[in-house]
Amino acid sequence: MNDATNLIYLGSLAGTVVLMLGIGVWVARRRTSSGEDFLLAGRSLSTPLLLGTTLATLVGTGSSLGAVGFAYENGWAGGLYGIGGAVGVLLLLWLFSDVRRHGFMTFSEEMSYYYGASRAIKGVVSVVMLLASVGWLGAHIMGGALYLSYLTGMDPATAKIVIAVSFGLYTVVGGYLAVVITDAIQGTILFLGFTLLAVLALVHVGGFEGIGRDVPDEATSMLGLEAVGVLPGISLALVIAVGVLATPSYRQRIYSAINVRTVRTSFAWVAGLFALFAMLPAIAGMAARGLEPGLENPDMAFPYLATTLFPVWVGAFLLIAGLSATMSSGDSDAIAGVTILLRDVTHLVTGRLPKAENMVALSRVALTAVLGLALLSSLMATTIIGYIELMISTVLTGVLVASLLGKFWPRATWQGGLASLIGGSVMALLVHNISAWTDFWGNPVIPSMLAALVAGVVVSLVTPRREVSHEAALQMLAEERAELDVGTKVRNESTDETTAASGEGRTSQDD
Repeated sequence: MNDATNLIYLGSLAGTVVLMLGIGVWVARRRTSSGEDFLLAGRSLSTPLLLGTTLATLVGTGSSLGAVGFAYENGWAGGLYGIGGAVGVLLLLWLFSDVRRHGFMTFSEEMSYYYGASRAIKGVVSVVMLLASVGWLGAHIMGGALYLSYLTGMDPATAKIVIAVSFGLYTVVGGYLAVVITDAIQGTILFLGFTLLAVLALVHVGGFEGIGRDVPDEATSMLGLEAVGVLPGISLALVIAVGVLATPSYRQRIYSAINVRTVRTSFAWVAGLFALFAMLPAIAGMAARGLEPGLENPDMAFPYLATTLFPVWVGAFLLIAGLSATMSSGDSDAIAGVTILLRDVTHLVTGRLPKAENMVALSRVALTAVLGLALLSSLMATTIIGYIELMISTVLTGVLVASLLGKFWPRATWQGGLASLIGGSVMALLVHNISAWTDFWGNPVIPSMLAALVAGVVVSLVTPRREVSHEAALQMLAEERAELDVGTKVRNESTDETTAASGEGRTSQDD
């Protein structure tokens, strides 16, 4: 690739970052006067904005670059990522959309509520969720850096720094509302880009018959299950669904919506659109396999198509589409991690919450720290899908099981919740380190969830029932949260709907 082409690609990236930074500055001048504004967009997201940001976050590194690479090796199995994501969003809508009513700020706060405002649960989950946010952010940095390095010849370590700085700039300046608005723009770009990529690649390879001719027969079976195996295929879809159900950034979408109805409407649209998107990366990956079967790293399938099949202007557009997938998800996980760090981890370590007047400044400092940690974590793996599968099954399966037990089983105790967290992680690590078990299951998500369920039920049954009611727990958390300016600005749904309809601005009401 010549220097002129590299300059076009780098110029396209720079132009995109400048646009996003401009949005961040515009937002900062208007809506970052408080911690609630910076971290939750004033809890005022309407359906279009919530739909756009959730969809852009869902179409992230794994479901785009990772899914194309997975399809390169396993054919139609690349669509399992999209199916798992759509199912996860529908389950999130069905099981947890109603928690918007309670004014939570973080997932760990929500988990504490299920277990009688347990400080132990909130403390442990806050650390786990911070690690999960940093882990997801590392995956997005890794994916974007692989792509940028391939396209421009940039050193991989430098590329990671460039990607982290690119979305870090506008996130640090504008906060969560900047993330939401830029996500909507990036989501549109990536949808158009991946549609263009799939259609042009399919035409170039000779249509569906051409794909079938150049890809192994088992990879062209229904959802590629003959290539990956039925149980491993189910495990892949399930691990993605678990990721949606237990990742902090999706919970933050719920907390920042104007009301429950907005959450449900937006998530229903997201599930449908993401299901339509699911097969585009699979088509692109299979086409790349037919055109160039010898790629050393499957995750390079997407940038290979962008740089070899199309004119440079198309490649530049696809560059922005691919990086939009990573940035629109990375910025969301960065904000989620900072919210957990300031709301929960700080309280765990120091015994108090940051002062309200310092929240915006501290949020910007914390964002820089979280991005730095994610850069280190991005060195942990060589393939995106493998990184995500291990992280979810080790960190998030126990959290999901504990949240389900706490919300829907009155006998669950905080000790049982902790047992679910520990049991899920231990089983995931066992499966991951025993090759025969890994070959059988595909990834550890199913045995990890089973172990978390058994541990949570058994320990709950042998420990005393929780005595704090849900109402009392909610009041305790609200009083704690009131130390921040966030706690005094959580509005109920009737107030939100009246404000949205009348356009009279934002009103405030104590929890």
